Amino acid sequence: MHSVKSLLILLALIFLTTPLHAKPITIKFSHVVAKDTPKGQAAAFLKQRLEKRSSGRIRVKIYPNATLYGDRAALAALQSNEIQLAAPSFAKFIDYSPQLQLFDLPFLFHDTKHLHRVLDGEVGQALLTLASKGTLRALSFWDNGFKQLTANRPLITPDDAKALKFRIMSSEVLQAQFRAIGANPQILPFSEVYSALQQGVVAGQENTLSNIYTKRFHLVQSDLTISNHGYLGYLLVTNDIFWNKLPDDLKQIFSDVIVETTLFARQIAAQVKNDYLAKIESSATIKIHHLTPDQRALWQKKMLSIYPDFYKLIGEELIKKSQQQAQINP
Repeated sequence: MHSVKSLLILLALIFLTTPLHAKPITIKFSHVVAKDTPKGQAAAFLKQRLEKRSSGRIRVKIYPNATLYGDRAALAALQSNEIQLAAPSFAKFIDYSPQLQLFDLPFLFHDTKHLHRVLDGEVGQALLTLASKGTLRALSFWDNGFKQLTANRPLITPDDAKALKFRIMSSEVLQAQFRAIGANPQILPFSEVYSALQQGVVAGQENTLSNIYTKRFHLVQSDLTISNHGYLGYLLVTNDIFWNKLPDDLKQIFSDVIVETTLFARQIAAQVKNDYLAKIESSATIKIHHLTPDQRALWQKKMLSIYPDFYKLIGEELIKKSQQQAQINP
């Protein structure tokens, strides 16, 4: 009787103490932008929701501003499980899934409604599957916003960009885009853009308003053109090494939080566009140009000419399905 009682006490102690002393699962999330950008805020939201929903069983450490890794190094670290989350821009996946360069195509999306129909539909799902290679597991698309042009001269027509050196991400599409307007694309890491602009290594760049402001590009450029010519988003990725070790209940929590965070990222991206434009205007350090419909049409005509060159690399069907989504009523 004594031994049975002792066994019951021991089992009770194990049951009570094991959860309390279980070590939380730590997720390292590396990204390259500032904390107050849409990606930075989405990362903070994901951390807060994951830690709360898991009752502390998950802890998230965020490393912004490339303090841990640049985007390309982050993908390598992710595959070896040195980090567990990253959200690089689509161009960083060129070696893994060149089809993601679909999102680099200029003037592909008419507006955010069109964009989200593509992301949430058949094309988006196909791209998530294509991006899940090796140990990489693609989770979701996060918005940043539409890109604008900055330079050390006014850019009103495509001819204004002739012979200018533009910083771009590593993307065959972006190279072709700038060559189509007679410019000279130069691939540079995001962390080097400010100094390259400041020192005249490049004369211009394309980016969202949040990145332009938070990285102070407006302080080292004379002109900003509101072109909305391309989309800049991010692919949230983890790895199978980490994912396969998660208990099933935490996998469900993780998946639910990703859905919540994706919607949050979209809301933030939409909200901050006007906020950052106002901040840039109030800085009075850069002249802002708003293209007329006729001026924008000139840029479209030049840049759309590159599409057939990428039917094979990206997939003509994926491109045309994305274009067709513009005709569907929301």
